Amino acid sequence: RTDGAVEVYNFAANYFQEKVIPGHEARSVESLCWAAGDRLFGAGLGGDITEYDLSVLSAARGTDGGGGPIWSMVANGTGTQLAIGCEDGSVKIFQVVPGGIQFERNLDRRKGRVLCLSWHPSGTHIVAGSIDFFRVIDVTSGQTVQRIMVNHHVQKAKRECVVWAIALLSSGTVVSADSFGRVQFWDWEQGTLAESHTVSTSAVLSLAVSEKEDSIVVGTSTGATYQLQLLPVKLGGQEKRWVRTKPFQFHSHDVRAVAHCPTALISGGLDAQLVIRPLMEKMQKKGYDAVLRKFTFPHRRLVSCARKARLLLFQFSQYLELWRLGSTEETGKDGEVLSLCRMPEHLVQLKSKGPEHIYCSCVSPCGTWVGYSTASRFQLYRVRCDGDGVSLRKV
Repeated sequence: RTDGAVEVYNFAANYFQEKVIPGHEARSVESLCWAAGDRLFGAGLGGDITEYDLSVLSAARGTDGGGGPIWSMVANGTGTQLAIGCEDGSVKIFQVVPGGIQFERNLDRRKGRVLCLSWHPSGTHIVAGSIDFFRVIDVTSGQTVQRIMVNHHVQKAKRECVVWAIALLSSGTVVSADSFGRVQFWDWEQGTLAESHTVSTSAVLSLAVSEKEDSIVVGTSTGATYQLQLLPVKLGGQEKRWVRTKPFQFHSHDVRAVAHCPTALISGGLDAQLVIRPLMEKMQKKGYDAVLRKFTFPHRRLVSCARKARLLLFQFSQYLELWRLGSTEETGKDGEVLSLCRMPEHLVQLKSKGPEHIYCSCVSPCGTWVGYSTASRFQLYRVRCDGDGVSLRKV
């Protein structure tokens, strides 16, 4: 999430949110990937590659990428190497070793930040997307073997075209998604455009390919997601083309991340929602698995209530707010809105010191104690209400 928190969901256990690693002021997360089986790595604009410890739910160790802010990071098919794309235009390879990662080599550097990366399934080539172009790099030699301008066929293109997402298929086809709303298919050896689909009037921000490489899901900045499927032109024929499905409008803002699992399409957006849409053709029978799921609320408690004192404590990433509930002299049925004789009152804001974000918080039922904790420390406060004023004393 944008506050640097990382959430791990268990899909086998009914999409349950299994783990949450709290955020940190200095840690932004631009990309996440699994490597070497079950090791989780994150990278962001702070310029560090961070490995997360999933047993104690904290950042275990950080390694400086050495190229400024990191915009993208991907693991190869075997999970033994990580490639990062940096602000300074470099692509760097790191070896995943027991206990951390180790810098291996720099690949050919070109001007322009590297916004997206993709490995060829065999691990021989990497494709890197930038502004107005993408390039294919041979991993063994480290040299750029093809550089393709995504705008060369647009007459007098005035504005720059940002390649937001990219994929290199095992057939050698490169799939690019850009800020002009296009999903394009390129033959990288010839440097030619094979197919182009304008899916949106606004930018296509994210792209994911299925394991069999016959289906692609993309997310746009209007909140729509599209699926493209590789289908035969004629029934039973050999020739196949990519066909776009109708849009699925499950988000209200930018869809920044998409994933393609064997039975569902998953998308996450700036509206803070995680949406799981089952692929109905993969479902044998109608049941719970065939239901569209939207995770709009946090799985852990961010608001706690002191019933006797009629207080509410709200938890934000770096501060807490204590409110006194309003009151009414009327009575009514459940769901009715009653006029207030006393408005809700904001009593106090308690800021957390240090760069770590608040993980959990609570107010006691009597309303005289407030406690919160971060990844490394616990704080307890005594609350005193003197008439209209409120005082906090650190215990």
